[in-house]
Amino acid sequence: MATPSLIALIFLLSALYAVTKSIYTRVHRYQKAKALGCRPPTKAPSGFLGWEAYKQGVKAVRASKILELMWNIHLEHGNTFQRTVLGVSAIVTTEPENIKSILATKFKDFSLGKRNQMFYPLLGDGIFTLDGAGWSHSRTMLRPQFSRDQIADVGMLGDHVDQLIALMPRDGSAFDIQELFFRLTLDTATEFLFGESTNSLAADKRSSSSGGGGGGGGGALANISDDQDFAEAFNRSLDYLAARIRAQRLYWLVNSSESRKMIKVIHDIVDYYVDKALARRQHATDQEKYIDSSSAPSSSSFSSKYIFLDAMARETQDRKTLRDQMLHLLLAGRDTTASLLSSSFFYLSRHPRVWNRLREDILSVFPPSETSPAAADDITIARIRDVRYLRQFLNEVLRLAPPVPLNSRWAVADTTLPVGGGPDGKSPVFIPKGQRVMYMINNMHRRRDLWGDDALEFRPERWEEKGKHGWEYLPFNGGPRICLGQQYALTEASYVLVRLLQRFDSVENAQPEIAEPRIRFSLTASHAFGVKVKVFPSEK
Repeated sequence: MATPSLIALIFLLSALYAVTKSIYTRVHRYQKAKALGCRPPTKAPSGFLGWEAYKQGVKAVRASKILELMWNIHLEHGNTFQRTVLGVSAIVTTEPENIKSILATKFKDFSLGKRNQMFYPLLGDGIFTLDGAGWSHSRTMLRPQFSRDQIADVGMLGDHVDQLIALMPRDGSAFDIQELFFRLTLDTATEFLFGESTNSLAADKRSSSSGGGGGGGGGALANISDDQDFAEAFNRSLDYLAARIRAQRLYWLVNSSESRKMIKVIHDIVDYYVDKALARRQHATDQEKYIDSSSAPSSSSFSSKYIFLDAMARETQDRKTLRDQMLHLLLAGRDTTASLLSSSFFYLSRHPRVWNRLREDILSVFPPSETSPAAADDITIARIRDVRYLRQFLNEVLRLAPPVPLNSRWAVADTTLPVGGGPDGKSPVFIPKGQRVMYMINNMHRRRDLWGDDALEFRPERWEEKGKHGWEYLPFNGGPRICLGQQYALTEASYVLVRLLQRFDSVENAQPEIAEPRIRFSLTASHAFGVKVKVFPSEK
């Protein structure tokens, strides 16, 4: 049995080893950085172990001013700076060259860090949380399902947009269009993914959720959980994940019975659809075996319409894998498109000149007819491309209101960023293994040196002048992890805008007290106080 003196000696030697190793590592990294010509970035005040920075961040989140906080720090400390939160140091950058390095040229030097563990309770293992072979396998499995033919099929959207229009007041009353957009994209995403829509726009129950999207579940969802609101449970679960992110390495402390209850509601609903898809797959397999043995006529038990989950069930029959991937895609398919549409109306309601030009261009390609004001059957992706100002408009919305305004990576090896170091910010920055690097898309999209003196102004015409863009514009990420669903989001948003600007003559801002977006950021961005507008229908 070890004596107290022996235990003390072992403890002392261990501490001495740890200190010596730490000093050696620091000296080695210093010498390595110097040899590479690297210089440290400026440091933003953070308080002891970043405690003050954490409190500042929590306060900003509660006031829906987190992006304003990061913008002000950027203005004070430059395009690349270092900041510590709860003992975790982060290099924060808005430099296109650095972001290109993180996401593309030095892609293998960075990982998602603890994101998988932070998001696991809700999302499990999927394309947005895995690194390495797991991520590569997920992307290979999902990519074929986002083929151009599937994305270009807008027929499924028609009925949902009809329901959206039916809920929009025609008497000039103010309403929150963001709430309707979150319900719309939940309905369209669940139909695209599961083959059955939540039908939240058609539900009698109306409720507004904290994330901007509300609405009760309909159809099969209502049969599973009569007393639970699927959208509300989803939004509250995303808030829970956002709180785990803010807690940094202490993420595991953020847990509650309420969050577990919400997550179970979501898992039960998605499992219901996964089980249905697996049953259809098994039935189809049995039919094929029967046909092979008896030469009977062939008939597939899979739906004639495209169902994403059925296509995935042909790739894998693992129940958890299917559930996890569907949850990842539901998050992306619902939240990013709803954010884009909500921001579109935020700016349209404040810029009547843009509304008038966009509507004129839409009507020149899709004129409403006497018998069908919406002319929905004539709207195709090929014809939407003829409305050039629509794409310029969406580009500008995504510039000033990107659905994912900030993101981060962790270095898995000693590496460098090309710029950001030294007093002038032009020297390379040494990034040691284990260092967190955050990149601020929202701030980069507002830099005057990149976008001109009017960078903070909403002006879609800049895209006529700009032409092609580079890494200074990144609403859907870039490099190997570029968003698979960006064309899906742009297609749905374009179709919805065409339908709405066909139907309504004008829109008015019903929130004159809000001049600039007040963003509520959990995993994606939404408008903290909704997007309240008044719309006025056309005579036809």
